[in-house]
This record gives sequence, C-alpha cells and structure tokens, in this order.
Amino acid sequence: MADLKTLLTGGLNRRTVLKGAAAGAVLAAAPAYVRNARASSGSLTVYSWGDYKLESVIAEFEKATGIKTTLATYGANDELENKLRASGGKGFDVVFPSIDTRTNYDNGNLLLALDEKKIKVDAIDAGLWRGSITSGGVSKGKRYLIPHIWGTEAIALDSTKFPGKYGELSYAHMWNGDLTKKVAMRQKSVLIGIAIYLDAIGEVKSNRSLDIYKSEAEMRRVMDGCLKFAAAHKKNVGAFWNDGTQARTAFTDAGCTIGQVWDSTGLELYKLDKKWKFLMPKEGGIGWIDTVGIPSGSQNVEQAYAFINHLLNPKVGGYIANVTGYNSAVKGAEAHISDVAREFQKAAYTGDSTEKLVFWPPQPPYFSKVRQEYVEKLTNA
Repeated sequence: MADLKTLLTGGLNRRTVLKGAAAGAVLAAAPAYVRNARASSGSLTVYSWGDYKLESVIAEFEKATGIKTTLATYGANDELENKLRASGGKGFDVVFPSIDTRTNYDNGNLLLALDEKKIKVDAIDAGLWRGSITSGGVSKGKRYLIPHIWGTEAIALDSTKFPGKYGELSYAHMWNGDLTKKVAMRQKSVLIGIAIYLDAIGEVKSNRSLDIYKSEAEMRRVMDGCLKFAAAHKKNVGAFWNDGTQARTAFTDAGCTIGQVWDSTGLELYKLDKKWKFLMPKEGGIGWIDTVGIPSGSQNVEQAYAFINHLLNPKVGGYIANVTGYNSAVKGAEAHISDVAREFQKAAYTGDSTEKLVFWPPQPPYFSKVRQEYVEKLTNA
C-alpha cells in the first residue's frame, strides 16, 4: 500500500485541508461547470454511495442545467460492480468506484475511457490527479476514473472507555480485555487492519499488509494468520457491517463501544455525542480514494460530463466533505468545511497519522475471490 505522501506528491494533504477558512458549506447558488451546450437538457441516472447524500447536489445541478437526474445508491463496491456486470455496463450514467477496484471493471469493458478535454481537470488537486495515474485511474494510457474524495478506515471509540489520543490507541484495543460483543467491524477490511497490527508486533510479517498483493500464495499466508487471530477473538464481535448505516447502528443500537469504521461513521457518532472519537491507530490507518466514472453503456454521456464538472465546484466539494467526514479532491473545497467537520478532522488527524496511512492498491486478479473466501471463513468462525 502506498502512503499519502507518495500519492499526493506536491498536492493535497490533511494539514492543508485543516488550514482552510472556517466558512460553512453553502451549496445554494453553487454554479455548475457545464462546458457543452448539448448537456443543457435531457436526463441522467447517478449511482452513488448512500453516505454521499447527493440529493441537494442533484437539486442544484437540475436547477442549473435543466437535466432531470435520478439518484440510486449503494453501500459497497461489490454492489456497484455486480450491477454493472449484470447489465453489461448499462443502466447508469455516473458511478463512484473506489480506485483500487478499477481492475475488476476491465473484464467486460464496463467503464468508458474518459475524454479529459471535457473535464475541468484544473479544478482537481494536482497531487491526487497525478497519484491516480498509478493507483488505478489510468489503464494502458487511457483514463477511466477521476479522483472525487479520499478518506480512511480507522477506529471509532467511546473515549470514556478507551484512549482518546493518537499514539496511545492501537488495533490491539479492539481485541484485548473484556470486550465481548463490543467491537464493530467489516470483515473484508478488519482482516487488513489485523495484518497491519500483526506485522507491527512481528507475529505475521506482511510489510504492513502489502505482501497480500504479491501473489495468491502470499495473500493466503497472511490471511491464514489474520484469520487465526480473529477467530481466537471472535467473542469480541458485536456487529459486522457492510455499509454506513450498518456501521452507525452497530454503535447506536447494538451496543458496540469500539470498532474499525469509515470517517463518515466517525463523524456521525461525533455529531451525536462528543464522547465518540475517530482516531488513527498508532500502527497506521487504512486509506482509500473514491472516484467518478462513466459506465461504458451510458446513454447520456454529455450529461454525465456536465454532472462530473458540477461535482468539481469547490462549494459542492465542501458540502460533500461536511456531510461525509471525507476529504474532497476539489481545489478550494477546504474553504467550505463547516466548524463541526473541521473540529472532527483536527481531533481525528494529528501528529504523523497521515504519513502512516496505507492505501488500498489496485486489486490483482485473484484478490476479490480470495478475500471473499476469508470473509466467509471469518463470518462462520
């Protein structure tokens, strides 16, 4: 996995986000970036992560362009991939794959090669744009995905029960002590967190989980060690989650007090009660980049480009950052982050935490199948 400095050379980092002016995100009157007059009418179908909460963004886009837009949502990359594969890339015009999953769409040519001349490229953080070339956005010289947001998966916790300070918190806090049915986790990524932890303590060496991307044999070696560890602590599991709603209710309804979750869940919990913290474990959090692309079967390509450019408005970028807790790839979005989002970010990211982030690399051909095998083994352990 690459670190943030490698991905964002010369570009965005968490500290520049936190230095933005403290203006609240005002989505109203945000101008759409529409370059092609042919896109000023017609229709569009957007298939988005549910926690992006794009309803207001779409309302402004429709007002600015006259393009009637339908929104459908999903909660996991697998849902998006399965939908596009079943339809042969048809049925949607704008989608938001995580960048490491792009290789999964190559089989069947499910994504459209993008015309960069129709995209407001200069609105995108230069470091993220460059970094996306090698992390999955470009294949064989053609761009298929552009950076949209980036975020992390780390630890949400009740700070009255666990260390609430970076440098003191470890992945070990999810597994040690009497935590029967108190830990929330997503099977497919908690195994990566365990890999990072076991590597740090020298129990299962994996180069911070990177070895699982070398070969199927190496992935199985590391996953066997992680599964053994997780199975030995299975009593700690209070709830498995696979989308943002499930992650939140693991804490609010299922009684979990600690867990490995996305930034968005951390922000939602923080808004409910300041006792909830979202922190990077000292071994390093997991980073990801979500992108925007156009399915190969889109029937409204010009309208799709218009919507993508609307997303590149700094006010829109700031709005999405506020409601999700994630970080916009749009230049100037930091000026539109709300006070509560800024407060959350300052608490979540401090010291060298961003330098220790390990990002999901592009998935090799064997990855998804093997990972799902171990997810099922963990679920049934």
